[in-house]
Amino acid sequence: MSGRALRALVFAARRTPARLALARLLRAELGIEALRALPANVRSDLPFDLAPLRARASHAREDAGLGVPARSGWPLTSAALGAAYRERRVTPLEATARALEGARALAALGPGGSALLDVDEPRAREAARASGERLSRGEPLSALDGVPLLIKEEVDVEGLPTRTGTGWAPRTPASADATAVARLRAAGAVILGTTPMTEYGLSPLGGNPHRDMPRNAHAPDRLPGGSSSGSGVAVASGIVPIALGCDGGGSIRIPACLNGVFGLKPTYGRIPSTGEGLTGGSSVVHLGPLGASALDLALFTAITAGADGRDRSADVAPALADGALVRALGRGVRGLRIGVDEDEWAAAERDVAAPARQALSVLEREGATLVPIQVPLAKHAPAIGYLTIGLESYAGLGAARAEHFDELGPDVQLLLAGMATFEADAYLDAQRLRATLRREVAEALRAVDVLASPTTARAAPAVTDAEARAGFIDPLALDAMCRFAFLGNLTGYPAGTAPVGLNREGLPVGLQLTADAWDEATVLQVLAHLERAGAAAAPRPSRSVSLLGEGG
Repeated sequence: MSGRALRALVFAARRTPARLALARLLRAELGIEALRALPANVRSDLPFDLAPLRARASHAREDAGLGVPARSGWPLTSAALGAAYRERRVTPLEATARALEGARALAALGPGGSALLDVDEPRAREAARASGERLSRGEPLSALDGVPLLIKEEVDVEGLPTRTGTGWAPRTPASADATAVARLRAAGAVILGTTPMTEYGLSPLGGNPHRDMPRNAHAPDRLPGGSSSGSGVAVASGIVPIALGCDGGGSIRIPACLNGVFGLKPTYGRIPSTGEGLTGGSSVVHLGPLGASALDLALFTAITAGADGRDRSADVAPALADGALVRALGRGVRGLRIGVDEDEWAAAERDVAAPARQALSVLEREGATLVPIQVPLAKHAPAIGYLTIGLESYAGLGAARAEHFDELGPDVQLLLAGMATFEADAYLDAQRLRATLRREVAEALRAVDVLASPTTARAAPAVTDAEARAGFIDPLALDAMCRFAFLGNLTGYPAGTAPVGLNREGLPVGLQLTADAWDEATVLQVLAHLERAGAAAAPRPSRSVSLLGEGG
């Protein structure tokens, strides 16, 4: 729904007695009404600790010594770009210039706008120049020295505004980098600027009437997924090998999947959220990378992880051993136990599930064992997630509701109006169900090493130019995007997605892997072997950017 009909619906939801009936209808479509009917015995005591439940004391895995998967073709990885620097085929300054020029050229093609939002070109060029000097001396700061990166506009980048997808927020420059951004800069990465997102990160589809949002990298009449929309399109179109995203209900994995690249939501607290711009805090939002390869995800996570003394959720994270995530890429999958919940797989469209099934078959041939499991509350995870992130956002956006409600997009107005109709115990009841879900998933991960599911229940939804300009709602498409995502957000467990094929319309689909708390290494291990075995590869869009120049 869009245009005049949507505006009428928003008016009714905000200002007429019909708002309760409309709220019940939306709750029913999203599975929220069904939560009240669940029996009392699936509700646990109210949790007071957000630290993820660790299923296993040890995450040691046998190392097959396979090394980092050999990669060629699309898209350009940070490792391939680093090799080009060492071979003097391109300099960081040239790659930075091509990234910015290429992004602008893609935006000019339309429809769909740009994957870039705000750019600090002088600082980026200076960082690239300094990187080139270090590389010429053979003194790189890290494997990402000289690599261009982009940051979701939800996260502070010094000198650029952090507007979280809004139209009303002032363009006040951030006074300092977020912790993750500062760590990337210290590693020599070239921060180009920010990428556009959906308003307050509250849509997984990728529409925002306050932005000239990019469309899906592979189909301009399709949505890119959200809320890290620009980050997904930027990696898929080759502008950067890695972009920072944030994930509260799939917002890294969904755009990674729909645009055909890799994505990782690390464990809750693995990367400090200091400098993440949403107000009020969140029990489900994680920072993490979208990237061209499993190695890109590993490098980003290793550089940005670790407590900073300001984000309490990161204080409990165990330290990562130097090089541990990169070494995990060489483990292979022989002997690995992969949990498959058939009830969950049945929720995906057939042509989305089929390529993911084929990828599992490849892992099985490579020595993994597929193990049937059941997580009874998993089918209710989306509804629990909608209540959790929706009511946390409603509380956190109190000032915006009071002062700028009419300036919000129609989809966000409708969401917040709906959140206002819930009973006083709705959030607490959702957290009691969440506590049981956390225990169920931990129990499953004591029997298997990872859980496997499709990343989304369908491929990228269609959108018209008029819908993109005016804003829209599509509860069924929203639910299909989040169907398998909230399991990782509600538990805090690490979850990654790999591009494993195309649906019948030629749109990318993904396979999602979820592992135990603090066990990003096993997620990356499987993603890397999917690459190595040829079961995961990012397709090249017809419109793309080469950081190595023509034919590069």
